[in-house]
Amino acid sequence: MSRIQKERDRLLAATARTVGLTASATALVCLSIPGTLPLPLYLASLVLLACLAFAQFQLTSLSRPTLWMGVIVVAGASIILLNLLPMEPLGPSALSAVGVVGAVGIACVSVLSVTSRSRLVLLIVEAVVTLAATVATLTLTQSRLAEPLLLIVAGWVALTATGVWLARTVPRTLKRISTMSRAYRVERQASETEARRRQGARLLHDTVLATLTLLAHSGVGVGVGALREQAAEDAALLRQLRLGFTPDPTRSGDYRLKPVEESTLGNTLESVKQRFRRMGLEVNWHGSGQVLLPSDVLDSFLLALGECLENVRRHSGVNEAHVTITDDETTVRAMVTDAGKGFDVATIEEGRLGYTESIVARLRDVGGNARLFSSPGSGTTVVLEVPK
Repeated sequence: MSRIQKERDRLLAATARTVGLTASATALVCLSIPGTLPLPLYLASLVLLACLAFAQFQLTSLSRPTLWMGVIVVAGASIILLNLLPMEPLGPSALSAVGVVGAVGIACVSVLSVTSRSRLVLLIVEAVVTLAATVATLTLTQSRLAEPLLLIVAGWVALTATGVWLARTVPRTLKRISTMSRAYRVERQASETEARRRQGARLLHDTVLATLTLLAHSGVGVGVGALREQAAEDAALLRQLRLGFTPDPTRSGDYRLKPVEESTLGNTLESVKQRFRRMGLEVNWHGSGQVLLPSDVLDSFLLALGECLENVRRHSGVNEAHVTITDDETTVRAMVTDAGKGFDVATIEEGRLGYTESIVARLRDVGGNARLFSSPGSGTTVVLEVPK
């Protein structure tokens, strides 16, 4: 038996027990009214009512329900026939007891009798026995016949319809609940799978990013000393903020935070020098210390200069570079020199000066130019020119 069928039978049994015990209690009240039955018959009815209530209570155990249904029919029919023995018309309380026992006390078994064909046959037999006992008692005692019979028929019909409705509704409800549970479980599994997929994608992204960073720096990372110097600068800034200092920055590295029409080259060159020093490349400056350039020209000039120094740090094999700044009335020149291993310029493809082509193109967009001089074992020199 499936779980749905067990839950259905348990609900039907609980309904039949509740209805039956209520009817037994009502019949007990009716028979206990003085003058309803002689004392010996009243005591016998109490024994039969106890048997009837015990059988009704045992319906929920679901152990041998057919046996307890039979006990209910026999005990209920006996209570009805017991009212025949005085051989006199039944009073209102006795008629009420007969109607309640026949219409509800015995008819409660109809709630359980709709679950199989064999029980439907038993239902018909139980209904016929109940009606026969009631008709015999009322006819032989010459009591009113219409009201009790109508009550019994209505009770059996109502309880049978209730059993049919519960037997069909409960499985549908439980199936819908089971379907919703499966859908929820599938949705949860899909969410967990999506979370694992995103976690794997994030891990792959971080791994690829770390690998590309390593390749971009040719295995040359930032030194411990540079990291400590940067940490010391950050600690000093945090200390100033804690003491109430309000910073008003105008630049961050090579990037200006506030646009201006002209900028002083000396201030920005110092920031480039400090940045590469933190990365382990010592830059020595020579020549002009202060030169004014338009902001767009300065951006292109510093980007090209930074890329040249980055190439020195990566490829030259030395940790020192020299930058010489000269200017005249029309042009600002920067000569970046290192004493590294150098290379043969003839082996470089046309249009590539050893640094990013986009930087060179931007330098030329502002009217500048770039020239490269190098030979194996003699270092490299790059000349950058921009108009003032």
